[in-house]
Amino acid sequence: MKLMVILGDGMADLPIEELQGKSPLQAAEKPNMDRLARLGRSGLALTVPDGFPPGSDVANLSVAGYDPRLFYTGRAPLEAASMGVHLDPGDIAFRCNLVTIEDGIMMDYSAGHISTAEAGELIEALKPLMPEERLYAGVSYRHLLILQEGAEAVCTPPHDISDQPVADHLPRGEGAEMLLGLMEAAKPVLARQEVNRRRIAENKRPANAIWLWGQGPAPSMPSFMDMHALSGAMISAVDLLRGIAVYAGMEVIDVPGATGTIETNYSGKVEGAIDALSRHDLVYLHIEAPDEAGHAGDLEGKIRAIELLDQRVVGPAVEELDKSGWDWRILLLPDHATPITLKTHSREPVPFVIAGKGIEPDGVEGFDEQWAKKGGYGRVDATSLIGILAG
Repeated sequence: MKLMVILGDGMADLPIEELQGKSPLQAAEKPNMDRLARLGRSGLALTVPDGFPPGSDVANLSVAGYDPRLFYTGRAPLEAASMGVHLDPGDIAFRCNLVTIEDGIMMDYSAGHISTAEAGELIEALKPLMPEERLYAGVSYRHLLILQEGAEAVCTPPHDISDQPVADHLPRGEGAEMLLGLMEAAKPVLARQEVNRRRIAENKRPANAIWLWGQGPAPSMPSFMDMHALSGAMISAVDLLRGIAVYAGMEVIDVPGATGTIETNYSGKVEGAIDALSRHDLVYLHIEAPDEAGHAGDLEGKIRAIELLDQRVVGPAVEELDKSGWDWRILLLPDHATPITLKTHSREPVPFVIAGKGIEPDGVEGFDEQWAKKGGYGRVDATSLIGILAG
């Protein structure tokens, strides 16, 4: 049996007045997802345990079968693994966003989705500011800082405070003073960089501040094979998912043109997934675009991201699996909701469907939050999904 997880990050949502009470999933034209719902069995999955933040780190660990209560240490150490950054005992990894703050307001947690090349120049300019620390350039606005302290500080993800004053959400508690010092010292360095002067001249948002968050030490996780008796591969443009795969001993598939935005290489991801299944039992195919639209409060963009996932990933994946001659099953779901009205993640259970060989239909006719409530699986803990998929 060949198994595929197709995860649309942040795809779930809440009823929206502009859509006459429908969610983006309900409003989108998604015939391939709806067909899977008709052919398979649906339900609701709790991806974020009580007491944990509703982030993609916690939620995807859950979907992959790793109980966050046992294995979660923070987001940044997972991203460090993807970047090939080794964490020694005592090392604390921090996510270091390049952000845009204007008049004390978090205007953009991604600095206008700054390009990787531009961001790399800015990170190089910041390194002399932090000679005792290790600062690593990542992709676009996502970077990494390794410290020896600050693990106990309370830090807020910048995408949780879009359009809000930052003063109420700065690091606090033990170790916060050092983090605040680094964040303040970065501002004048960034202000005098040619990259930012050019971005301002082009009416783009400058990366005029850094934001430290998501910290933690290296986790200790069993391999995916040990957890599930399955070999696995991961396809994602996002360091977080790739880092989970590294710690889980899964093959990380590089797809040229995979960006983590709505312009990603959808066909390349599907081709990579089918190729991976020639070597593995399971492939985990992650698409980031719906989440990015949710954080931007872009309703039209979120609906479009869902429709592209349906047209360019779900449909072609099913077609290729049908042609392969394999017995197969697909698990389709979001990791969490990213409601347009909130511009950040929320923790309600998410819809899922499992379809394929040996799965009896349950009468559900569409894939969305409301249909999933009528699904034959009922409500489950997301850590059980891989077992259900393979069982």
